[in-house]
Amino acid sequence: MPGPLASLRILDFTGLLPGPFATMALADMGATVVRVESPTRPDMVRFMPPFDGDTSAWHAVLNRNKRSLALDLKRPAAVEAIRRLVGRGGYDIVIEQFRPGVMDRLGLGYDALRAANPALIYCALTGYGQTGPLRDRAGHDNNYLALSGAISYSGRREAGPPPLGLQVADIGGGALGAMVGLLAAVVQRAATGQGQFVDISMFDMMVAWQSHLISHTLVAGKTPRPEEMPLNGARAYDYYETADGRWLAVGSLEPKFWEGFCAAIDRPDLIAPGLSLDDGAQARVKAAVRAAIAARPLAEWAAVFAARDVCVEPVLSVPEMLAHPQTAARELVVDVPKPGGGSRRQIASPWRFSGGAAEYRHAGASLGAHTEEVLREAGFTPDEIEAITQAQG
Repeated sequence: MPGPLASLRILDFTGLLPGPFATMALADMGATVVRVESPTRPDMVRFMPPFDGDTSAWHAVLNRNKRSLALDLKRPAAVEAIRRLVGRGGYDIVIEQFRPGVMDRLGLGYDALRAANPALIYCALTGYGQTGPLRDRAGHDNNYLALSGAISYSGRREAGPPPLGLQVADIGGGALGAMVGLLAAVVQRAATGQGQFVDISMFDMMVAWQSHLISHTLVAGKTPRPEEMPLNGARAYDYYETADGRWLAVGSLEPKFWEGFCAAIDRPDLIAPGLSLDDGAQARVKAAVRAAIAARPLAEWAAVFAARDVCVEPVLSVPEMLAHPQTAARELVVDVPKPGGGSRRQIASPWRFSGGAAEYRHAGASLGAHTEEVLREAGFTPDEIEAITQAQG
């Protein structure tokens, strides 16, 4: 059975991580995604280590199930080819990740492409959006976390904001934000027949992710700070070092979980003060928990808590996670065919549907591997294809 998004045909002008992650997920769910790449300035993700032979593993996963169309968008023939793909070619969704105005200057902005297809959905993914004093400013993940305030109450009071290992704003704000906005526009188009422009800002998304926390500021004037809230270290909800230098995640917030946790570490005396709202009591409880966890190695604690439903888990390394029975049961690692033969292990799509599993057609393609194929399918003649590709040198 075709994937749930098999009806979508997308031209992808994104690069680096946010946009490619979004279109990878859409392609996994069945969408036809054509990655439009420059033949003279290829995406730097192609050169990110590690490499499998001469292919970047990063590129291979972020461009899974996508075809590569190499076009120099500074050339009129390429611009006209894109307009035709959006019009008669049937590609009625565009997602791009340039700074505001770049696609307009190329003649491929929303207004120009909408003229070719009024039902076009055009998603622009940027750091700060299409308006405001920062609209033209460059940024990366930690910049959006910083300006949004999200990182200001993370980490320890003494150490300051931590450098996160995961790109939260890029994936959570950029990729998933673009997916939700784009698919919402698809639903509205199905009802009205009208396309639209979708403006996704990673800064905006990071602000929105804090709606529940920022309510304390908007209503009560309280500024969130590190280790002052139940979920950022003010209470026992935290990570604790074990005797062998490993870590245990304690998330026993609710009374029934907290009572079970205290029983597991043989400290029933901590139940009452651990449920109190007194800051001094909470500090004493955390110190006691820290000492208790530090007395035994991780393997012993993992065995203790494996049989107890109290929201406590070991902090696993990535290799340990990959070997975990839950990872295997959920089939989160798959073998994806390489374009030239063989296969590559990659992380699977996390979206599951009763109507059918994700299809892994191929890992990331080489630059321009599908240029002739895509143009031919869209009705370009051999002479037209030759003229377009020759014009690029």
